[in-house]
Amino acid sequence: MPTIYQLNTCNTCQRIIAELGEQADLEVVNIKEQALTPAQLDRLAELAGSYEALFSRRAMKYRNMGLADRKLTEADYRNLILQEYTFLKRPVTVVDDRIFVGSAKKTVAAAKAALNA
Repeated sequence: MPTIYQLNTCNTCQRIIAELGEQADLEVVNIKEQALTPAQLDRLAELAGSYEALFSRRAMKYRNMGLADRKLTEADYRNLILQEYTFLKRPVTVVDDRIFVGSAKKTVAAAKAALNA
């Protein structure tokens, strides 16, 4: 089943879900209410190629915690995402074994094409 990990309060996520159109079999997961499990995150990282690819440097806590000044490892990215949902780059859409991370126009268009295939 295709899944989109998003945040209900994120306007960008809401816009992208609307742009994807009506998808009857799309599971929409609000990451604030339903935290990612380690196994789910590991699977997303496997599909994306790394935990860093899933990590959002736009999160306010990124600068507040001084993370911009540190050299982060894959283990750091994994732990941070598991500790704080805002560190997951949003939205993350998984269709079969394909993953689409973020809100770039090309990414959203590719996710939409995959969902409609």
